[in-house]
Amino acid sequence: MLLEGKNAIVYGGGGSVGGAIARAFAREGARVFLAGRTLSTLERVADQVRAAGGLAETARVDALDERSVDEHADAVAAEAGSLDVSVNVISDGDVQGTPMIEMSLEDYLSPVVTAVTSKFLTSRAAARHMVRQRSGVILAFGGAGDPTASRRYDLGGLLTAFDAVESMRRQLASELGRHGVRVVTLRTSGVPESIPAGFDQREAIERDIVGHTLLGRAATLEDVGDAAVFAASDLARTITGAAVNISCGAVLD
Repeated sequence: MLLEGKNAIVYGGGGSVGGAIARAFAREGARVFLAGRTLSTLERVADQVRAAGGLAETARVDALDERSVDEHADAVAAEAGSLDVSVNVISDGDVQGTPMIEMSLEDYLSPVVTAVTSKFLTSRAAARHMVRQRSGVILAFGGAGDPTASRRYDLGGLLTAFDAVESMRRQLASELGRHGVRVVTLRTSGVPESIPAGFDQREAIERDIVGHTLLGRAATLEDVGDAAVFAASDLARTITGAAVNISCGAVLD
């Protein structure tokens, strides 16, 4: 198994993307620590992992709270003996569907502040342990790149948030590489399966995502999990400071 003996924290582990990554990590032998603000959703994913024979634990952690993040990361490292993988896929709190010139400053900045704050805190907490271990992988998640002009419409501050996280990823990779720690982005252009059932614009959004791909299809949650396993494993030991592009050609590098 590709992640045998690894300990991984998944922030936002109760969500669709976080759950997919957690299940894939556990399938490949990792012990997963699901962190988030709602224990019921975390426990649902943990039950799925355990039912498949994997190891999963849950904890209520606010990824925007410095003390909560640091104490949890310290506890995981102390209990498990290492902190090998950290991935943050909490919701960015973005507001979409409104032209930028009609948005409030608060709504535009919401995903930027949320993404930068949470990624800074969770990456820093993990990196402090990984530097001591001289190994580890920090995974970011987003869609920064070169999408077509039409894909930039009505997305509020989301792409600005993605760009900020990419800058953080490059900086972290530069600082941590000499300590044996890798930093990689999983880059999509949207995962239709992650859109909540019953959302009134789901079909239109899915058509838009698929319509802008070169392959005529979008990444699935299973695709995201598999790519996360690859990026976190030793198969990707030569990759850092880069993005694994699973956008099906919607984002060009």
